[in-house]
Amino acid sequence: MQNNMLERDIAELNYMPMEHLKELWQSYYNTPAPHFNKVTLVNKLAYRMQELEYGGLKQEVINLLMDYGNGIKKKKQRRKALKPVVGTRLIREYDGEEHTVTVLAKGFEYQGKTYKSLSAIARKITGTNWNGNLFFGLITRRRSS
Repeated sequence: MQNNMLERDIAELNYMPMEHLKELWQSYYNTPAPHFNKVTLVNKLAYRMQELEYGGLKQEVINLLMDYGNGIKKKKQRRKALKPVVGTRLIREYDGEEHTVTVLAKGFEYQGKTYKSLSAIARKITGTNWNGNLFFGLITRRRSS
C-alpha cells in the first residue's frame, strides 16, 4: 500500500506548479530550490522521495561513481552484480513466457517459492546452468578485447 502512495505522489509532481515544487524541494533538501527547469526539478524530487523511502545508493556504488568521475580506472575488477533493493521485481521473457522474480531480504521469490540464488531460478526456467545475474540482465557479458 505504501508503494502505491509513493508512486502516486511522484506521478503528481508532473502536474504541480513550479512554486509548489520549489516548496517541496525546500522541505526535502532543506535548501532553496536551484534554478532547474521543471523536468529536472521533478526528476530530482522523485529520486529524493524514493531515496528516503527505500534508501540511497550503497557506499560501494558511490565509490565506484566517484572513481569513474575522477577518471580512475581499476585494474581488471571482477564483475560483481550488486543485489537489487528488496522488493525489486526482475522480469525476463524466455521462450515466449514472462518470468517475474521478486528480490527478498534473503533470497529471491519465484512462483511462490524462495530460492537462494538467481542462478537456481534461471536453471529452473531454462533447464540448463546459467549465471543468474547474466540471465536477468544484472551484468553483461564482457567482450574479449
